[in-house]
Amino acid sequence: MAIQKIIEALSVRDFFIFLVLIFATYVFIFYYKYLTRPNPLPGPLPLPFIGNLHNIAFCDMKLFYKKCRLEYGNICEIMIDGDRCIILSRPEYIEKVMTSKHLMRFPYLQGLDELGMYGRGIASNNDYKSWRYNRQFFTQALLVPSFMDTAVNSTNQLFEELSKYLQSLGNQNASNNDNGDNWTLETDFSAWFHAFTNDIISIIATGERTYSIASYYNTQSTIKSEYPDELVEGGSKFVKALIKYVEGLLLFMLVGPFLRHYIPIIRNKADSYLKNRDYIHEKLDFMIKKRKKEIEEMSVGAEMRTDMLTSLIIANTEKDAFNVKTVGGETFEPMTDEEIRSNLLEAFFGGTDSTANTFCYITYYLCKYPNVKQKMISEIDTVFKSLNKSYLSSDDLSKLKYCEAIIKETSRMMPVLTFLTRYINEEYQVAGYKWGAGTIFHLNIVGVHSHPEVWPNPEIFNPDRFYDVDDKRSENKGSLIIFGGGQRMRPGRKLAMCELLLLMASIFRYFNVELVNINEPLKIVTSTNNNVEELKIFICSQHVYFLRVNTAPI
Repeated sequence: MAIQKIIEALSVRDFFIFLVLIFATYVFIFYYKYLTRPNPLPGPLPLPFIGNLHNIAFCDMKLFYKKCRLEYGNICEIMIDGDRCIILSRPEYIEKVMTSKHLMRFPYLQGLDELGMYGRGIASNNDYKSWRYNRQFFTQALLVPSFMDTAVNSTNQLFEELSKYLQSLGNQNASNNDNGDNWTLETDFSAWFHAFTNDIISIIATGERTYSIASYYNTQSTIKSEYPDELVEGGSKFVKALIKYVEGLLLFMLVGPFLRHYIPIIRNKADSYLKNRDYIHEKLDFMIKKRKKEIEEMSVGAEMRTDMLTSLIIANTEKDAFNVKTVGGETFEPMTDEEIRSNLLEAFFGGTDSTANTFCYITYYLCKYPNVKQKMISEIDTVFKSLNKSYLSSDDLSKLKYCEAIIKETSRMMPVLTFLTRYINEEYQVAGYKWGAGTIFHLNIVGVHSHPEVWPNPEIFNPDRFYDVDDKRSENKGSLIIFGGGQRMRPGRKLAMCELLLLMASIFRYFNVELVNINEPLKIVTSTNNNVEELKIFICSQHVYFLRVNTAPI
């Protein structure tokens, strides 16, 4: 009763003063904690409520992390969603964190939980028992020769299909004088190879195609692909949904639930990503139910498929091909549909987005540096001639040493990931400081890959850094981060490298590729990933290129 009388006695002005006092108190406490924090490090000044979100939101993420090393040194800090994040930009510091036994990928992130990623699969799983089992399962599955053979054979077959599509589009081009082998085409390489890699990973992961390249071809051509509409319908949509999912990770990782749920502009964006999440989940759930039904209807003694989805479904059952029922003395039950979906989703992300973006980076730099491209083509031609066959096997790819050097140098110049997040659950010493349990580290991939103390002339594209030289820097686990590191290194790295080498050998042996505008920077949407939005190129058969070069005026 007394409280009610006090409230009634207050005027609007009193309420305003009261709110101002609350805000001022919060700001005072916020900056008092900030100024008295242990191990204070340089970094941009955080703001109440949003921390350093304003620094990231209005800046290219890649440029922001590069700027952090340049302005604040090899170790600095930012604040995200109330959490202090230590940015490490020196190889020794990064390697120390990656090799910690007390390491996890993330603290609990409500945003990742909302997206359906947290606590399952490998990438966002902090349950060590579950993570270790999933990783061992992935590793054993990917090491089976049939998986690698499927990847190589599928890439070769899809390349033949892609070649026909490109030739068809080239011959439909009104600027061409004749049809057949002599054609040229202006097109978006990014769209083609996001579709291409999605088709490959779909075959490896599920045993079935998404028909993504056929779907994209149908959107570009007046002549449709030979596949029925019901098969190709939705292939392009699925690829775009995966790209959008990856783009949405940054919002759900860095922006707290209050802002995502109640601030109109941010809420609308978050709702769009959640709707996209539901579409992907429905698509994967349909694949899982369909395959489960096929397995149930199989006759006794019938040969089981070797794709990842089948292996995930039969894991820890009497049909288990890998027999990974116990890891570290722990016994595991068959996977739930949610666990299968999470593992399948990670396979699609790694196989589609990362591989396609890396191949686009490679194409961009090869076109910018024609001397490097010519040296690579010479190696590819030499390997093909020495083996005397049309296609290369996974064993043959090991002979492409310069191509491998190009992949490494490209990944140094333009890493797929801007940074990696790591989280320690016990006190640990890094960079001369003792950090308590719960400390979050951002491993600054962009910063360390452009560090002049590690890489001389870091802004120059030079594959010879990794070619036929004894360069100990490339062996330092913290100086070149292509597939993560430590216990959390990507289990599919060998498969990814194999696919990239095969794409390089196929595309650049049979086609000449040039940038439409060689002076235009690479169009990238930067979030947690550096996603190529568009890569406009001219592509033509090597015969047309040969004629153009040899008839050009001297």
